[in-house]
Amino acid sequence: MDINQFIKSSFGQWRSQRSAHHLIFSHFEAVQSVIDIVGLAPDDPAVLALCQNNDIDPQRIASPFRMSWEGESDWNEDQNEELKGTTVLVPVPDLSFPNRGKLLRDQGYAETMPAVGDYHLTDDGTFVLLTQYERAAAEEKIWFVNPNLRFRISMIKSSDGVGVITASFSSEIRSLKS
Repeated sequence: MDINQFIKSSFGQWRSQRSAHHLIFSHFEAVQSVIDIVGLAPDDPAVLALCQNNDIDPQRIASPFRMSWEGESDWNEDQNEELKGTTVLVPVPDLSFPNRGKLLRDQGYAETMPAVGDYHLTDDGTFVLLTQYERAAAEEKIWFVNPNLRFRISMIKSSDGVGVITASFSSEIRSLKS
């Protein structure tokens, strides 16, 4: 599987159930959300802006997309806060190693700021993303069990990459339209 196949396989609406363990707070969190993943044209203004901000030639990119999410967490049961957001993601494959590259995001996972991560795809089709932020590091892995079920694990680590702050597991089921 290459990056284009992986992203195309991810298009659609997904229902996600995430279990997160916030080790620093000794707290367990359950999150249910809906995730929408849609393809973007390489000449979409948001894609071009992300390329320009990172000095990337738009001719080098592969399968840009937008991911939006909306969900609920049980972190504070009194408020039952709704979580939502959107981000544009632009893969930039390595010219020498096509299953490796950079992933540009206008909003990161561990910190809500633009981010650039390093990705690679394993032989079994697992997408692995490592992102270094100012105050943290994130490691994410996503793989398909079948075309309509995928799993995701994430770890947020201290900025030196040694201490684990948060570990989570998500099961994501594609919403099938009748």
